[in-house]
Amino acid sequence: MFSSFVLGASSFLFSLLLTPFFRDLALRRGWVDKPDFKRKFHDSPVPRIGGVPIILAQAGAFGVLLLLGLHGTVSLQLPLPLFWKLIPAALLVFVTGLLDDLLGLKPLEKLTGLGVAATLACWGGLRIEALAGSDIGSLLGVPLTILWLVGCANAFNLIDGVDGLASGVGLLATLTTLAAALLHGDIGLVIATAPLAGALFGFLRSNFNPASIFLGDCGSLLVGFLLGCYGVIWSQKSATLLGITAPLMALSLPLLDTALSILRRYLGSKPIFGADHGHIHHRLLARGLTPRRVAFLLYGASGLAACLALLQSTARSGLGGLIIVLFCGVVWSGVRYLGYQEFKIAARLLRVSDFRTMIRSQLSLRGYEDALRAATGPEECWQAIRAAASEFGFCHAALHLAGRSFSEQLDEAVDGRWILHVPLSELEYVQLARRFELRAAPMVVAQLIDLLHSVLAAKAAEFSFNPKVAAGAESDQRADALQAALQS
Repeated sequence: MFSSFVLGASSFLFSLLLTPFFRDLALRRGWVDKPDFKRKFHDSPVPRIGGVPIILAQAGAFGVLLLLGLHGTVSLQLPLPLFWKLIPAALLVFVTGLLDDLLGLKPLEKLTGLGVAATLACWGGLRIEALAGSDIGSLLGVPLTILWLVGCANAFNLIDGVDGLASGVGLLATLTTLAAALLHGDIGLVIATAPLAGALFGFLRSNFNPASIFLGDCGSLLVGFLLGCYGVIWSQKSATLLGITAPLMALSLPLLDTALSILRRYLGSKPIFGADHGHIHHRLLARGLTPRRVAFLLYGASGLAACLALLQSTARSGLGGLIIVLFCGVVWSGVRYLGYQEFKIAARLLRVSDFRTMIRSQLSLRGYEDALRAATGPEECWQAIRAAASEFGFCHAALHLAGRSFSEQLDEAVDGRWILHVPLSELEYVQLARRFELRAAPMVVAQLIDLLHSVLAAKAAEFSFNPKVAAGAESDQRADALQAALQS
């Protein structure tokens, strides 16, 4: 306990003193994040190398403990063999983030650096070895560990969008892991997490709104990566499936934001690695909350998740299941409060009735497409168009194709309607009308337009070169002219 206290206090003091020094150095050298008033709304350029004082504070804290003599040395040597092997991986993550802060890296370059660092951590002995008490072996454990570490690093990088948010959430997650280590008697994990907690606490003084220095990628990636490593160590103390969910709950806010971002961009057909304004903190800012209130609200959410994680790590199986249900309910309520339109639309489409309607509509469209492609004359095309118009709720349909004209009122005449005109050539077209009060599925209507234009335009060209169709059209025109003459 004395060693962990010395580590935490020393790291806090180092961070408190080093942060202003590197802030001023970054301002002089131009290592700043400039506002663009699109995604970066701070008033003036802000230094973005906050990871430098954080990593130096942790290194300095271990140096102080080593200088204290035998007690500190033994505390470091005995319980931390894995910790020393993780240093190269952590340094690579830090360097990758620092290069991005100073020079700018492409997403693939950053991802490669993180992947290599995660592989180094696995090579050093850190890996997920079991799930629910069952050994999963290296074949599954290594890729799962790499995915976890890279995901945690990127998760903290993504939530670093409001002053003090990533550092504050990281501090709460570190304190949670530290408390779990104390409860489990894991001295190695206690000594590993104490300096990170102290460094983040000292850094938060300059990083909270209005921030005078940002974490930057070198800070957010490093914090997320270290917490991912500590989460793996924490999970190794749990032999049950419910027990290994505790680290997930402790890091739930950044991981949830990352998962939501990936799913939102996938549903919206947007680049997965692209930037947008749909993160959790952006949604709260859009609701009128100030940056400080957003930070405090998400601190509260992280604190609640931390408490549930600690309860989960020590609870019996029955109570553990209730805690997970409660946690999932809170997450569900929070996501609903954020009001993502992508998820609302997807949920509506996945309802049983709507899903079956969508499948039926797609099958019908494929059937009408086959019928139009197989048509040998305008009459057969008209029969397919008339059937499609009737099924999809249109009240009137008309076709002018290969010199033939067809028109039918499929529903009672109404004044309020909109008309869809699909040109096939200069003189040929399809027209469909629909009442305003009837709801139309935009996707089905758009697909129907594409179907009619692509297939019937080709049919128009085919019929114009078909002597039989042309002769039939000419005969129909003569018959229509004769009937008109007789009526007059």
